[in-house]
Amino acid sequence: MKIISFRLGKTENAPRGPLYRRVRRALGGFTGALIVSAVIFSIVCSPKLVGAAASTRRLPIYCVRRDEPVCSVSFDAAWGNEDTQQLIDILARYGVKANFFLVGDWVERYPESVKALSDAGHEIGNHSSDHAHFTKLSSDEIKADVSACSDKIEAITGARPTLFRAPYGEYDDRVVASVEELGMKVIQWDVDSLDWKELIAPEITERVVSRVKKGSIVLFHNAALHTPEALPGIIEKLISEGYKIVPISELLLDGDYTIDHEGRQCPAA
Repeated sequence: MKIISFRLGKTENAPRGPLYRRVRRALGGFTGALIVSAVIFSIVCSPKLVGAAASTRRLPIYCVRRDEPVCSVSFDAAWGNEDTQQLIDILARYGVKANFFLVGDWVERYPESVKALSDAGHEIGNHSSDHAHFTKLSSDEIKADVSACSDKIEAITGARPTLFRAPYGEYDDRVVASVEELGMKVIQWDVDSLDWKELIAPEITERVVSRVKKGSIVLFHNAALHTPEALPGIIEKLISEGYKIVPISELLLDGDYTIDHEGRQCPAA
């Protein structure tokens, strides 16, 4: 079995989603490990890197083969909660429904925000219970962790998540198979905003709009410094180019499908 993962020593499960300086205040000496984690993560988890082994591996869904200009935007929430309501308000302004992948610990800390996201019509996804390195866990441990997070989300929203995003983007065959055995789909992304690097809003905007294609899934984070500033321009630009922004569940294909070497969900032949 080939494992797509990396080893960083004692990172204490620091999630990659939050801002560097906010994590530094919270975690002190782990900031160096966080930077290394994020940089290696962005390289290692590229679907092009794993493409050569795709024929023998189980891949998450990075994007979807669609003929029409449609895409999805998603946010990972693991630590801060500074701008969740602001993101809700911006998305509401444009009538856009997004996906928010929540860590169970975040759900426990901010239940009111979980309910606000659900009430606003956004799709709530599972991002693990405590942002562990899943490739280090057994199948039973993976299922228990994912189920625990889903229980917390369901208790607040009344709906059980059907989509999962692995912490750190780390996965192997066991991770994908274990989550799928719970009746869930594993979701990655093909457009990374890199908002966790505190890029200024114009840089975030350029990265996203220049990379989105039909069927893309875009990755953002809540509590990212310049994402609320960049998001309106990104949405406006995509709409002006004819894109419809839909929740991931609407982007995904119905019926039988395959996943190609780039992690693209395609209709079954």
